[in-house]
Amino acid sequence: MNDADRDETPGERLDRQFSELLQELRVTQTGIQLLGGFLLILPFQERFAEVGDGLRLVYLGAVATATLATFFILAPVSLHRSLFRTHRKDAVVRVGDTLARIGLGLLAIATTLVAALVFGVVLGIGAAWVGAAVAGVTCVALWWALPTWIAGRRPAGIPYRTDAPE
Repeated sequence: MNDADRDETPGERLDRQFSELLQELRVTQTGIQLLGGFLLILPFQERFAEVGDGLRLVYLGAVATATLATFFILAPVSLHRSLFRTHRKDAVVRVGDTLARIGLGLLAIATTLVAALVFGVVLGIGAAWVGAAVAGVTCVALWWALPTWIAGRRPAGIPYRTDAPE
């Protein structure tokens, strides 16, 4: 089903799109909060003093990208608040989508770095590289390749079959 198949006004469409974006951001925000909390407590653990310089840089990279991801994921909400009642929901939806995509990219990097950090601390630097590679490939496969593959299987604008068995 595409937007033309829906019986909604342009304003209703923007309201629906913004609502869908907010639902996605709510799910993502929880993950970022958990990741951020994990990262914030690490330097205060005794064993952190044993972490070598390379893994400390990985840690700082994870903190930096998780922080940036938080800002980007929360930015559409702030944008909506700032533009509330200005009749600019079209801009809020368009820019919010871009901000969310950037935030997801940063979250992917942060999560990959966290995998590298944990594997590196537990098993060594070689395992850090393996952990990062597996996490990165999995993220690319699920967040980019799978949606791209599905989009290519049925051109946009062709509705789903309604007579298909459930």
